[in-house]
Amino acid sequence: MTGEICQLNTSRGGIPKRGLNPATLTPLGLEGDDWAHPKYHGGPKQALLLIGDEVIEELRGLGYEVFAGALGENLTTRGLDYARLEAGQRFRLGQSCEIELAKLREPCRTLDVYNRAGAEKIQRILKQAGRGGWYARVLQGGPLFTGDRIELAAETV
Repeated sequence: MTGEICQLNTSRGGIPKRGLNPATLTPLGLEGDDWAHPKYHGGPKQALLLIGDEVIEELRGLGYEVFAGALGENLTTRGLDYARLEAGQRFRLGQSCEIELAKLREPCRTLDVYNRAGAEKIQRILKQAGRGGWYARVLQGGPLFTGDRIELAAETV
């Protein structure tokens, strides 16, 4: 299973996160990134949030005004089959980085800003088949660039 990084995203806390290139991956995630609610987000077990660009495109097609970084993800990816991802899978990113998937993200009320009157709640859509993304821990940090490859390194440990 392989994919690529479409965009690297950080913020000083909360959403949206804004793109940058390059970025440095550390044990606590992308350098310069922070969380509005550290009780629920961040830390070494949830250092990164990955979401597929395919999900963002699908949401836009349904009328939601979202873009890369809007959902709070640090890595907007392309090409990974999120329905096949599992906790414990390890991925190589770029030249030297490695991460391990920790858990599915549970979309919260912070995303209410994207809900539209008369439409299904964005959180409900994101709970289907891994669309909400995956939290990951960092096993090996280093430089990351937009366009870097993501490649499955090891199955569930």
